[in-house]
Amino acid sequence: MGKSQETFNKREKEKKRAKKRQEKLAKKEEQRGKKPSSFEEMISYVDEYGNVTDTPPDPAKKTKIKAEDIEIGVSKREEEDVDPVHLGKVDFFNDEKGFGFIRENGTNEKYFFHVSSLTEEVGENDKVSFELEKGAKGLNAVKVKKG
Repeated sequence: MGKSQETFNKREKEKKRAKKRQEKLAKKEEQRGKKPSSFEEMISYVDEYGNVTDTPPDPAKKTKIKAEDIEIGVSKREEEDVDPVHLGKVDFFNDEKGFGFIRENGTNEKYFFHVSSLTEEVGENDKVSFELEKGAKGLNAVKVKKG
């Protein structure tokens, strides 16, 4: 006689699936029995904190809001006069390959620059002024000159 192909694990998994199906059916039947009998039972309210409740709000606590006071969107930001020229010092410069890095005064941020963005000759440890421009890998220093 051959041994049954059904293992203990398979039987246990099948029992769990059957139990889940039964629970799901029971839950479905319970939901069918909970149908609201009137319109008032179906209504829900939102309180001043945004929570859903089944009690209506108190009209005494009601506040009036003028339509003109409602702002839609983001409020306008005040324009700042930002100086595009930054000051820094040449931290590294390789004239053979034609690139270098500038360390900005104050923030100590490093910015890449290429010889094509130089307006005059610079060397390592020179104090320079420059502007920033978005490059492929972040901000690059452009219009670099001694200053």
